[in-house]
Formats: sequence, C-alpha cells, structure tokens
Amino acid sequence: MIKSLEYIENNKQRFLDELFDLLRIPSVSADSKFKNDVRKAAEFIKQKFDESGVDSSEICETAGHPIVYAEKIIDPSLPTILVYGHYDVQPADPYDLWDSPPFEPVIKDDRIFARGACDDKGQFYMHIKSFESMAATGELACNVKFMIEGEEEVGSDNLGLFVQKNKEKLKADVILISDTSILSNEHPSVTVGLRGLSYLEIEVTGPNRDLHSGVYGGAVGNPLNTLCDMISSLIDENGRVTIPGFYDKVEELSDEERAEMAKAPFDLDEYKKDLGIEAIKGEAGYSTIERTGIRPTLDVNGIWGGYTGEGAKTVLPSKGYAKISARLVPNQDSKEITKLIIDHMQKIAPKHVKVKVTPHHGGEAAVIPTDSQGYIAAVKAFEEAWGKTPIPTRDGGSIPIVALFQKELGLNSVLLGFGLDEDAIHSPNESYGTFNFYKGIETITWFHKFFAEKEN
Repeated sequence: MIKSLEYIENNKQRFLDELFDLLRIPSVSADSKFKNDVRKAAEFIKQKFDESGVDSSEICETAGHPIVYAEKIIDPSLPTILVYGHYDVQPADPYDLWDSPPFEPVIKDDRIFARGACDDKGQFYMHIKSFESMAATGELACNVKFMIEGEEEVGSDNLGLFVQKNKEKLKADVILISDTSILSNEHPSVTVGLRGLSYLEIEVTGPNRDLHSGVYGGAVGNPLNTLCDMISSLIDENGRVTIPGFYDKVEELSDEERAEMAKAPFDLDEYKKDLGIEAIKGEAGYSTIERTGIRPTLDVNGIWGGYTGEGAKTVLPSKGYAKISARLVPNQDSKEITKLIIDHMQKIAPKHVKVKVTPHHGGEAAVIPTDSQGYIAAVKAFEEAWGKTPIPTRDGGSIPIVALFQKELGLNSVLLGFGLDEDAIHSPNESYGTFNFYKGIETITWFHKFFAEKEN
C-alpha cells in the first residue's frame, strides 16, 4: 500500500479542493426549492467517479432524487466491496446561527465548516479518493461498487425499491459505510449498532380560524396549549415513554453486555461542558452512553403555530403543529411504533380539538456482528493507520439502509465512520476535521487490503 499512501499524500490539497466544490452545492433533499441543486450534486459525483478510474458510472433515476452508481471489476473471482453513502444534506436553517455561510466551506482550526462536511459528503468522498489512489497506483485488491443516494435525510424510500430491483447489480461480499462517528481521535471506534426511527408530524386544530385572544381567550380551547399538554404527557417523571406497548419488544442487554459498554471512555463533565448544560436528563437507571445507544427515545424536533413574527399579535391560533421522532432499538418495528404513536395521540386528544398525525419516514435498528470478516478487516485497518485498536460502540443515530441491506441483500455492513461529536451534524456550524478526512482515506485504503487478504 506504499504507493497508494504516497499518492494520497501528494494529492491532499486537490482532494480537499474537490470536496469544497461538492460542499458548495446545496443538495438539501427535504426542500423542493433545492431540487436542481440535488441533481447538480449527483452529476458532480458521477464526473468524479469517471475521473477516478471506474469501469462505468450512471445516474439512476428514482421517483425522487437520483442514485449515483459506479463500479470497477478487476477480477470476478476477487471479493467485492459495495460502498454506500449519501450526497443529500440536512436543511441549513436557521442560517443566522452559522458563523460562516453553510454552503461556502471554510477551514478554521483545522476543521472544515459547511453543511454536509461530515454528514455525509466529507465521509463518502473519502471512499472515492481512496479508490482513486489504489486504482492509479495498481494497488486495488478488490472489486468495488458504489451506490451514493440523494434521499438519506428524508428516509431513503426510493433506495429500498432500487435495492430490491437491482440485487444482481449490487451483489457483493460486504457493504462499507462511512456515515457514523468515532469516540475521539485518541480513542477510535467502530459502530456495531444503530437505532431505528419513526418520524411523524402532528397537526392539532381548534376553532375554524385564528381568533382574538382577548375576545375568545379562556372560552375556546387553544390548540397550541393543548398540543403542548399532549406532548408533555408522552414522557413520565422517570424519562420513560408513556405510550402503551412502546417497550413491549425492546431488547434488554445483559449485565455483562452493559459492563462492556461502560468500558468506553466517557467524561460526563466534559460532555456537559461541551453542550453548555449543568445537568443531564434521561431514562432512569441507565447511563448516558446507554441512553443514546441501547434505549429507545421520543423527542420533539419542532413545534410551531400562531404568530411568530416581530412584535406582538394577540391571536388565539386555529392550529398548532409539531414534528416528533422516536429512536428505536432492536426488535422494535418502526411501522408498529408509528401506529402506536398515531393511535395514542388520537386517544389522548381532548374533544375541543381535532388531531391529524402524518407519518414521514422510518427505519429499523441494526446490530453488526463483531466476528465478521469485514469487522475484523476494519479493526486491522485502524490498527495500521491509527496505531490503536478501535472500540466497538453503539451509535444513537439511524441509517435505515443498514437493516434493509441485511434483509434484501443478506449482507452485513461495516460502519467505518470518522466523525466526532463536535462535528455538530444536523446543527448550525457543522464541521469535519481535516485530520479525520485524510486519516479516513488512509484507513479505508488499508481496509481494502485487509479485506482482500481475509477473503483469500
């Protein structure tokens, strides 16, 4: 791998410049006004695949945003790695909380600041540059396929259909994904578990129009007040979700498994300091790491209604809205949980309002075996590139496609992510360390070598 590593070192600035060009494209999948930009990002990625030395590449149309597929088959008898990533990004709102424009990447303190810097443009682009380095130097040891989608941030609905229809095209020995994080640069880790997701929007309607709060206040139910009451009732004083049946299928880890999780380095004081909080809050009886890794949750992601503009308007609103999400753990079915939430919200709604609950998207939790060839190759790659053995961890986030890959392709994924908590994904001032970007390219390159050796 010496030649590949030299190639990476000699092309570091170009790799970064190309990533900056990609980050400048506002490929926000959730907002239709960015539809053309999402397409532009797909075209950019296809161009970079063509320049990197693939045998073929294509933009695959879907009912929504396109999927970019590319492959390089050097020998059908060799193992094949399928790389998954996503080029769409979260909305950058609120823009006024960014220290620099979200789609004008800048480097400060060796960190790349831009929407998508870590999630997931900076991370999936490492794979293209690692592939280019191995292909250019003749050190590519595996066949490689790439599937980069544009709808991960809105549920990957069309990717599921694409996978079902293209099982032969996607045939591989392992799936490699960089869309997760490590504990720290001092303590690298490999994610072996992901939570599932149920995401819904609630609309509460009271009177047939906005009302004068002086004339009608106290006589007519306020939908926003009612919505707040309904939401606050969903979590009890012990931090547990009150929806009947919510915990029926939750996987309970053994004391031994929980003890292993507790070995991961974690400084609670630093955690609170980083977040600017004086105390933590969550389900009683579980540590912070357990609350975000092995326990289900329910949270409000947004709430609005009435008058929110400058100054005052004494109005009793006709409607109130909220977006909520439940993070799920193994054995919880996202569709079942979604129905439980819908039924419960309808049941607890008082008679003075009407409630409409609309599901948006969801996905299942996944657990990755640590005795697989892919995981072993990932450990060896970290040991070679970082000089340290990575710690297996469970991530609180969701990548619905991982469970889909297990179901439809019969393949486990290796979650070889390099993000950090301070990267602030989904938040203003998202960033990604230049060290992590370059070290990630190197680690991925070592993964290819060790996976090929293990397979052979």
